[in-house]
Amino acid sequence: FGYGTPSLLAAVADYYKARFEVALDPKREITALLGSKEGIFHLTQALIQEGDVALVPDPGYPVYRVAAEWAGADVHPLPLRREKEFLPDLDSIPHEVLRRSRIMWLNYPNNPTGAVAGRDFYERALDLARRNNIILCHDAAYGDVAYDGYRPMSILALDGARGCAVEFSSVSKTYNMAGWRLGFVSGNADAVSAVRKVKGNIDSGIFPAVTAAGEAALRGDQAWLAARNAIYARRRDWILAGLAGIGIRADSPKASLYIWAPVPDGFTAESFADSLLEQTGVCFSPGTFFGGEGQGYVRISVATPDDRVREAIQRIRRWKPS
Repeated sequence: FGYGTPSLLAAVADYYKARFEVALDPKREITALLGSKEGIFHLTQALIQEGDVALVPDPGYPVYRVAAEWAGADVHPLPLRREKEFLPDLDSIPHEVLRRSRIMWLNYPNNPTGAVAGRDFYERALDLARRNNIILCHDAAYGDVAYDGYRPMSILALDGARGCAVEFSSVSKTYNMAGWRLGFVSGNADAVSAVRKVKGNIDSGIFPAVTAAGEAALRGDQAWLAARNAIYARRRDWILAGLAGIGIRADSPKASLYIWAPVPDGFTAESFADSLLEQTGVCFSPGTFFGGEGQGYVRISVATPDDRVREAIQRIRRWKPS
């Protein structure tokens, strides 16, 4: 059961059917992972080699880039900018780059920007992948962390998506099980098989207690997620109000755990984060942690407990730009 017990894989398939109306074959189209991070890295090792290109969002989860570099591939960044609603400009990718590309990473709801993507964008990304023989890898770790009635979709819900796409999911974000190390990759059977071949020579499967806990989470009552998300949304609103108090106007995210806030005039991402930490003891992540396009932003998490968020907001109000 190195790729997940039959009952666990069936629970993932049932989740996809109930949540997205996507029918998956648990024997061929789903593999359990020691957290989605592991699968992201191993899929990259399985699919690309020296001379290939990986299309990677910038800013983005660093593992997309690092995994490609470990495989000896070239990384072509896909800038995510506010004027494009933090979606990559697919039409701007040079033909020569597309010709050498083997995988393209997308991540919505997005880390670190909090942006979301809709059906039209996913359809265009799938079309690009099909025409250029690219495996489209969608990291959907935050697919059940959403606010104000918004419901993220699965890329696998699109017609023909499993011909060239896989999707990563994780119990860490969906079920607040960070540290348990359990995730899944679903979709294209050839890509899933490639992950299995790598994993079969690296690890020996998932601890049975974690398997049982993950299956219980997937099959349990899902109603509590709405109440959990309401807590995150409340913290989001508190943080946005606190930022406004020092002149920072950040977009209100529809989903994910993050606020992507522009830094005040005269500061870089690093200098603002340093200044805030030194004056108040509050730590924001400089956007450049996630790539060069993160310059001018900081990432703020809503996963911190209420009392710590309230304390942080009080401290932030004492920050001075001098």
